[in-house]
Amino acid sequence: MTSIFKTICRVLVLAMLAGSFQMATAGIIPTDRAAAAQSDRATVLAALSRSEVQTQMQAQGLDPALASERVAAMTDEEVRTLAGSIDSAAAGASSGWAVAIVIVLLVWFIWYRK
Repeated sequence: MTSIFKTICRVLVLAMLAGSFQMATAGIIPTDRAAAAQSDRATVLAALSRSEVQTQMQAQGLDPALASERVAAMTDEEVRTLAGSIDSAAAGASSGWAVAIVIVLLVWFIWYRK
């Protein structure tokens, strides 16, 4: 009886060990995804290399070289998010003046329409 019990225990131990290991699979990264990650990283680094940005970073007490190192350490997802916010940022100042001009024109139009 002990011989059968030992055999069953050995089979169960082997089954548990074999079931706990998973095979690692490697996939091919598509070229467009790899190129997009490099493009996003280049966009962020180009924004950091601008003289206005470096001046503001130094005024805030940040080292531009340290910022570039941190961008290099970021994951692709973080860089993609940051590059998206750089691309969607306004090129100039806020559009508050444009809104004010539109409101003044509407008031003027309504006033003279009476």
